[in-house]
Amino acid sequence: MKLGIVGLPNVGKSTLFNAITNAGAESANYPFCTIDPNVGVVAVPDARLDKLSAMYHPKKTTPAVIEFVDIAGLVKGASKGEGLGNKFLANIRECSAIIHVVRCFDDENVIHVEGSTDPLRDIGIIDIELILADVEMVERRIDKAQKAAKGDKRYLHEVEVFSALRDWLNDGNSARSFACGEEDAELIATSELLSLKPIIYAANLDEDGFADHQNNPYYQLVADLAAREGAQVIPVCAKLEAEIAELEPEEKKEFLEELGIPESGLDRLIRASYALLGLISFLTSGEDECRAWTITRGTKAPQAAGKIHTDFERGFIRAEVIAFDDLTACGTMSAAKEKGLVRSEGKEYVMKDGDIVLFRFNV
Repeated sequence: MKLGIVGLPNVGKSTLFNAITNAGAESANYPFCTIDPNVGVVAVPDARLDKLSAMYHPKKTTPAVIEFVDIAGLVKGASKGEGLGNKFLANIRECSAIIHVVRCFDDENVIHVEGSTDPLRDIGIIDIELILADVEMVERRIDKAQKAAKGDKRYLHEVEVFSALRDWLNDGNSARSFACGEEDAELIATSELLSLKPIIYAANLDEDGFADHQNNPYYQLVADLAAREGAQVIPVCAKLEAEIAELEPEEKKEFLEELGIPESGLDRLIRASYALLGLISFLTSGEDECRAWTITRGTKAPQAAGKIHTDFERGFIRAEVIAFDDLTACGTMSAAKEKGLVRSEGKEYVMKDGDIVLFRFNV
């Protein structure tokens, strides 16, 4: 899973990226210090995997991972190639979802490319650029479908759907909010539109604003917008996250407790991303390795097995499954088997979050 971190220049994108990946992307108080996308791969925190490792003492523990891409700051006119627009749009197209960092603090020492703090204006600038880029793509799709319809009338419906979408986009709306049936939605999904990508707003506050974010007027503006769009918003303090990132695990835990924060911004972003993209994790365990694997909710056992190796899916026989809670309650796999809690599941079994699995296969 690849998440693109976007926003106007100097809103805290690279500071947040540095904090959550420790990848060292350059952070500077001027636009475009991030020119090529910086990529950081981070482990997905999973207490269940930690528990399994404590039970099995494996040679290796491998968490699921998530990829964050810090993308160059956007300015007005990006859809026409202004600033680093073309590079920005190409990079965001490759991402599964967007984390839109929005500046929600005043600081005269940090230049704002638009001259003042205004979260809704800033969000609007990026939205419009993405929508304008999408209009061009939709126009090309309509043109292509119209030509194809001369030989195959089935393409007339595609022309109709994308023409309606074009009108919707031209009114300043995102493709995400376009109302249509399931089949038409699947058709639109084949077009890789930028404003169709799921989004999480990361409201970047200063320390005072973060401590009381529910009463912060800038945060409330973003939260209200997210509620209208059906999007998610997460309050973060990039500066604070940078401090947290420097700490050892035990120190980090103590620091978060002192601040009264149950988890870091990274953990909240990952949880929100999983929910946004409909992802879950299943686990495999043993003396050699304990590992977490990411799949889409609704994935059946053979396809989950294919995440480990294509041979597992091709030669799938059955899956021996136990729920994480059942295993930990029994203490050992042997005790769980004695109680009949390890199930044998076939090709139609739909995987559940936290399933611990042993796949049987033959090729």
